[in-house]
Amino acid sequence: MNVYCCQEHVEMALDEVVYECETYPVLTLVSEENKLSTTCEYCRNMAIYLVAN
Repeated sequence: MNVYCCQEHVEMALDEVVYECETYPVLTLVSEENKLSTTCEYCRNMAIYLVAN
């Protein structure tokens, strides 16, 4: 499971990964080449973080 999120929604993304996958989430920064085209899954802001299981 991968969730792209902005700074404002990072806590929601972390909670979602824990709830859905029942594992510790891995939080990484979105790479510079993907930053321009990737948006937050909760709003339309630019994604800063990738939360994965």
